[in-house]
Amino acid sequence: MITTKENRETRFSIRATVKQKELIARAALRSNKTISEFVLENIIEAAEALELDNADFVVSRKKHKAFLAALDEPPKSIPALRKLFSEPSVLDDPQS
Repeated sequence: MITTKENRETRFSIRATVKQKELIARAALRSNKTISEFVLENIIEAAEALELDNADFVVSRKKHKAFLAALDEPPKSIPALRKLFSEPSVLDDPQS
């Protein structure tokens, strides 16, 4: 990520409500960043995540058929998982 001011070639601005700006400023302060650094870092992460969600990949017809066959297989029985999910969770109500 580019962090030095010299490397930043363009500028953009956004409009926000006072409450939105205050929230962002508090979050930036807790992150030990300026508002600009905080906003830029988080908006880049969001943009990259969207890009990855929309990524296409190409596989051969043979691999595609194998992938679909694997999806159609019944789930594997894993005894340790069965035991884990049959016991009460730390999130379960202790009164139950």
